Amino acid sequence: MNSNWTLKENSTGELIVTVDGDMWKKAQKKAFNQLKQRININGFRKGNVPEALIRKQIGQKAINEYAAEEIGNEALQFGLAEQKLELIDRPTMEVKDVTAEGATLAFACTVSPEVKLGDYKGLEVAKDAVEVSEEEVENEIKNLQNRKADWVVREEEETAQLGDQVVIDFLGKVDGVPFEGGEAKEYPLELGSGSFIPGFEEQLVGTKAGENKVVYVTFPEEYQAAELAGKAAEFECTVHSIKYKELPELNEEFIKELNREGVENYDQLKENVRAEITSRKESAADQKFTDECLKAAAANATVDIPEIMINNEVQRMFQDFANRMQQSGFTVTQFLEATGQSKEDMLASMREEATERVKNSLVLEAIVKAENCEVEEEAVNAEFNQMAEMYGMDVEEIKKYVSVDSVKYQLSTQKALDLIKASVK
Repeated sequence: MNSNWTLKENSTGELIVTVDGDMWKKAQKKAFNQLKQRININGFRKGNVPEALIRKQIGQKAINEYAAEEIGNEALQFGLAEQKLELIDRPTMEVKDVTAEGATLAFACTVSPEVKLGDYKGLEVAKDAVEVSEEEVENEIKNLQNRKADWVVREEEETAQLGDQVVIDFLGKVDGVPFEGGEAKEYPLELGSGSFIPGFEEQLVGTKAGENKVVYVTFPEEYQAAELAGKAAEFECTVHSIKYKELPELNEEFIKELNREGVENYDQLKENVRAEITSRKESAADQKFTDECLKAAAANATVDIPEIMINNEVQRMFQDFANRMQQSGFTVTQFLEATGQSKEDMLASMREEATERVKNSLVLEAIVKAENCEVEEEAVNAEFNQMAEMYGMDVEEIKKYVSVDSVKYQLSTQKALDLIKASVK
């Protein structure tokens, strides 16, 4: 066999593979043996028909064409290996020429695109400085108190305040007519949470338990239910009870209940919280810095991305979104209905990010090759051991779900990223 590759446009091209010699003879023999099973000739028992008669019945042309189809995959793999091509989509095959001496097969292929790297070392990328204010620390401690707070029923004559929780019945109407989804019984609502239509919660401030109140609002123009967007509405509300949040006292008993290692008093709690916030901010700053470095390297590179790669990434992003929706108890259909989008609208909105993701990946892979970012076996084993420890599984069990190649890819691209980041001015 021999092959020839012609690159055309947008990473598509034609791979020509010629099959001849002993390989072609074997392919013809195999084709003949398979085709003869279909032949029945009157006067002969199956298996006792002379070969010459079968060949005449089948015809050499049919044998050649069948042999060409059967050897197609083997010819394709040979051509890809010889030309060092990486397919990114299923190719199509055309039998260009076939004779008793050989066959010429043409494969229309879409291959991984060539990446022309620009500057990726010595980039000018700023990294955000990390600072933690006293106010941030105090707010985080307040959040810890809030998580352990108790809701206490207000006295009968006390009125609802922002931050209180009111339990209400409500019935919503537009033009005097109740609308779907506008009614609830004994609904707990925290005033000031912003979970209801703008202006709704504020109008319940000052109400008392047992009081009826009509709340007047206008639905936002961008409201998820298109039939209500921009319309004036009134809600007939009945307040059943009012509760205020009672924070636990910030004392040593509360601090011990937090069960934080090495934290026994307020000063230690502040330092512990400050360290947590600092760690979160540093992780966020490093991730942003990493993203900006890769974005800068990709901006300096040139690559003609095939449509199929972008379309595939869009589909992956959509499926990831669908999975997240399902985990939160919703479906994509419900989300699309609520936001007034079609699936096509959503896919189109993902296209720009998908294109950026594909380009970033291609550029990173090109840097891996350019810098020969090889991964040692010890590093791969260490990664598997870490995963096994994390998930409480044996390494061999982990390898059933995570391939060695995927770990090598991850580690090699991380090497390339580290190289870019380390060289930043």
